[in-house]
Parts: sequence; C-alpha cells; structure tokens
Amino acid sequence: MNGLVLLIISVAVLVCGYIFYGRWLCKQWGVGELDKPTPAHALEDGIDYVPAKAPILMGHHFSSIAGAGPITGPIGAAGFGWLACTLWILIGGIFFGGVHDFGALFASVRHDGKSIGEIISTNMSKRAKMLFLIFAYLTLILVVAAFASIVAGTFGATFTESGAVDMAASEANARVAMVSLLFIAIAIVFGFLVYRRNAPMSVASVIGVLAIVVIIAIGMNFHPIYLSKDAWMWICGIYIAIASVTPVWILLQPRDYLSSFLLYAMLALAVVAVVLARPDMGSMATVAPTNPAGAPIFPVLFTTIACGAISGFHSLVSSGTTSKQLDKETDAKPIAYGGMLLECVLAILTLCAVAYAYSWNAANPDSALNGATAIFGGGLAHMIDDTIPGTYSILYTLLVLTYSAFCLTSLDTATRLARFMFQEFWLDSSKGETPENVTGYKKVLSNMYVSTGITVVLGVLLGLNGYEKIWALFGSANQLLAGLGLLAVATWLGNIGKNNKMFLFPMGFMIIVTICSLLVNTKTQIGLISAGGADWGPYVQAILGILLVVLAVILAIEGIGTIMHPKKNQKV
Repeated sequence: MNGLVLLIISVAVLVCGYIFYGRWLCKQWGVGELDKPTPAHALEDGIDYVPAKAPILMGHHFSSIAGAGPITGPIGAAGFGWLACTLWILIGGIFFGGVHDFGALFASVRHDGKSIGEIISTNMSKRAKMLFLIFAYLTLILVVAAFASIVAGTFGATFTESGAVDMAASEANARVAMVSLLFIAIAIVFGFLVYRRNAPMSVASVIGVLAIVVIIAIGMNFHPIYLSKDAWMWICGIYIAIASVTPVWILLQPRDYLSSFLLYAMLALAVVAVVLARPDMGSMATVAPTNPAGAPIFPVLFTTIACGAISGFHSLVSSGTTSKQLDKETDAKPIAYGGMLLECVLAILTLCAVAYAYSWNAANPDSALNGATAIFGGGLAHMIDDTIPGTYSILYTLLVLTYSAFCLTSLDTATRLARFMFQEFWLDSSKGETPENVTGYKKVLSNMYVSTGITVVLGVLLGLNGYEKIWALFGSANQLLAGLGLLAVATWLGNIGKNNKMFLFPMGFMIIVTICSLLVNTKTQIGLISAGGADWGPYVQAILGILLVVLAVILAIEGIGTIMHPKKNQKV
C-alpha cells in the first residue's frame, strides 16, 4: 500500500465520519437545544471558567489531548502491521474516541463544567465517584511523571564520562529548550494583548505566528542553557505548579492556541513528506520490530494505540478544562469530535513515518533511528531530505520542538486536571460544598495551592525515581478511564431519556479490553516475582493490576445497573 493513497483514503473516511455520524450524534443528544449560557459564562471566575473563542479553545483541546500518544502508540504497535493499526485508528476514532470525547464534553457542560467524577456521583453514586477520582488522580500522577520526564529529556544536555557537556550531542536539545522558554514568554504577551487590550484575533494571530518564527530563529542560533535532565525535571515542576493555578487567559489559552500553529504546521509538514516520499506501507511487515514475546493482537493493539483511537485521558481534558471554557454548546462538536478525528490523522501520518523510518534503518544500520522521537521526527525529516537534500537538521529540530510542545501542553493540563480531581475528592457537591465554604481539613486539602503542590511533588518524584517501572500499567489504566468515561455519559443520557445506545458497545469493548490486558500484565509480573530478583516495579504492577480489575468490575456492575434502571429527574 502506498502511504499517500492510505492517507487520502483515511482522511476521506474521517471527514465522512465527522459530517454524518457527528451530525447524527448532535441530533440524538440534543446539542444546542437549550437556550442558556454555558458554564464558562454562567460561572465565569477569571481563573478556570473563562469563555474562549472556538479557534483558541480548539488549540488548547487539541494540544492537550494529543501529547505524545498518537505518535508513540502507532510506533509501539508497528509490529501488528499497517492494516490492523489503520483499521483500529479509523473505526476507533469515529465510533469510539470521537463519541467518548464529544460525549464527555457535552455531559460536563450540562453539569456546570464538572468532571467525569461528579457526573458519576450525580448519575450513579457517591461511592462510584470516590473510586473513580482515586483511580483518575493516580493515573494523572503517572501522566505528570511521564510527560515531565519526556520534556526534561528533550531539553536535557548529554554529558561525557568526565562530567563535561557534550556540546555536539546536546545542541538540538538546547535549541528546543530555548525556543520553549521563549514560547512561554510570547504566549503571556499574546494573552495580555487579546484579553486586556482587546486586540483583534486576526491581528494578534499574525503577530503571534511572526513571533514564533522569530523565537525559532533565535533559539536555533542562541541556546546557552545546557542543564541536566534532572535539573529540567525540577524546572518543569516549578513551571507546572505555577501554570496549574494561573488564570487560564494568562497562559493556558494563549500558549495552547499558539502551540496549535506549531502542531498544524507539523501536520502540514508531515503531509508534504508523505506526498514526496510515498512510503511503502507493505515494507513495515518485513522491517518493523516484531511484537515482544509474540504479543496477541487482542488486547495489546487496543491498549497500545490509545490517543489515536480512544483515550481515557481525553475525557478528563474534555470535562476538566475544555468544558469550563466552551463559549457555545454547538462548539463542542468541532472541538471534541473534530479534535479526536484530527488526532486520528496524526496517527495515520505517524504510521507513514514509521514505515519510512524502519526502511531507512534497514538500509542504514549504522545511523538507525531509535526511540519514538527519532523514529517520528527522523522518519518525516528523511522523507523530505531524501528529496530536498540539506533540510534534515532544521526539519528534525522543528519536529522535535513540536513533539515537545505536545508533551509540555499535556503536562500542565494534566497537572491542572489532577488539581481539580484532588479538590473534588474532599467536597460533597450534593451539599453545595466548595473550597470557599468548607472548614477544617477539607478547607486545607481542597485549597488549589495545596492540591497543586501535592500533585507536583508526587509527579516529579515519581518521574525522577523510575516511573518506567510501572509505565506498562498506563495503557490499561488509560483505556479503563475511557471505558468508565463512556459508562458515565451513557448513564446520564439514559437518566434524561436520550439515546445512549451508541455508547454501549464501545463501553463494553473497552472494559473487556482493559480487564484482559490487566490480567495478562499481572500474570507476567507474578512470573517475574516468582523467578526471584525482582525490584519494586513488578510488585506494584501486580497489586495495582488486581485492584484495577476489581475497580472495573465494581463500577461496571453499578453502571450497568443504572443503565438498565435509569434514575429520573437528573440534570438535563
């Protein structure tokens, strides 16, 4: 299969899914039928609830949900072949992930911008809410640890055995770090111009894009900061602590909007690369690494490719930050459903990059591309460089910069989401409790600065002390979040008398996938423990794996019971 043909077919399928299935979902759920303001307007507080124009919110949402997932997932699943990966990306994106993301955003908007946990509390039970929040919070801590480590890794310098900085090996990272720091500065200026000086969006956008070009030029030629990965980890910790409590109009909205231009440019660059190189997708079967230990396609494929098809993290973003900024209810479809399908396009482009990168590795073993960043960025850069020689270095740096921007955006969004989860855990919304009106230990633990501090310290410490040892759990945990997100929205729609049948098969499938994956992983970890010499990683994975299976079963039973016997008079 020619990579360009695959891309054209995939985009056509996704566009049809957006137009026809997306329109049908809106009719079934009644999107836009209520004549009342969204939570962003009704509860505007200048910090978390701030209305955002659709292009700005799309930038935040897409940047946050994308992260590293649609890149690392297809790379990890390459051994299953391009056809299996493509089918899961397209079917999963249209009928699983798009429904999941769109449904979570819509349900949250109808619940005053509250999280999936609160939706579960209202439509199922408080016990289910508490279990979900504990699980979601721990998953977000793992996300913070992983993304902080990835960002620090793309910024950190390489050192020689004598302790000196290896300037040649560290230059690309130093460039990315410099541009990223400058990027934060111009984002703050952009936010000030738009929200405090009422600059026209078109004018501000042009200035912002020009500023991005300028800071890239500066960073490529002036990058004096060479710090270790550990030092960058703590700097990232300080940054996300500030970003989590800063009003969204100062940093989150403008930074993510400007980041989206980098991401759209990366998509355009990737399309150009595929048009020029037209990679042979069939070669993936002969040169891609085989799956470790002959891993079965079920359930491994469906937990390996997550963000490019369906990801539980997306429901946390939809119901955590995006729902609090949605200007109009009708913006939910292009932002949530459209954002998911755009991520599917990125996943397909990644498959093309993987095919070309592995072909390159087979022909050039001495300069093989290893690791997700190198395979994605190097694969695309080589596609263009092999047609237009001399472009590899700058293209690779720009692609790594964009990859880092993905991760940095998801990192501080995950921190803010974890802060929301931590605060909600101590509050009983049915009694009208808020951080402002509670007392005692609830007052302390629901304080946004305390909850942020705890989250950041836990995330950074885990990132510095081997999060990789339990990272294998993330795929299953993330897909369990997806199954529970589908379950939560399905129960709410059933309770208000709306059609929820489009959720039932995806929900059941993802919960079964999760349980099977967790059982397989737990069996593997027990085997490692039995063999002797295991460190703490297998023990933690085995214990958490069993607990997650129990959690999935409990919430599934309770949710299915609610679906079969809907509660009446729930929030419409």
